[in-house]
Amino acid sequence: QVQLVESGGDLVQPGGSLRLSCKVSGRTSLSDVLGWYRQAPGKEREWVASITNRATSDYADSVKGRFSISRDIGRSPISATVYLQMNSLKPEDTAVYYCNVRPRAVPKGLGSWGPGTQVIVSS
Repeated sequence: QVQLVESGGDLVQPGGSLRLSCKVSGRTSLSDVLGWYRQAPGKEREWVASITNRATSDYADSVKGRFSISRDIGRSPISATVYLQMNSLKPEDTAVYYCNVRPRAVPKGLGSWGPGTQVIVSS
């Protein structure tokens, strides 16, 4: 069973930076896509960024140029860590950030999820 645990959420001032981490264990495929999503109060969960096993990354337009996703593959093929470096943070980046893993063939928005980590951008 896949397990994901996020960390790194915090209160930060506008223009600041944060680095989120997500430890993934129990992966069933080396071709999984790892990603980050977020959900702001009163809004639906939205995709933020994703990265493939070949380190190909993709970003939502709202974070392109400010956020960077990366991944480390653990010694065991069933574990990995995915990071989200967030720079030039804006108040509209305030949300609960969720880590996600899905097989390549599974559409975005599906797969396994972590419990989330809260990011608040405020002065």
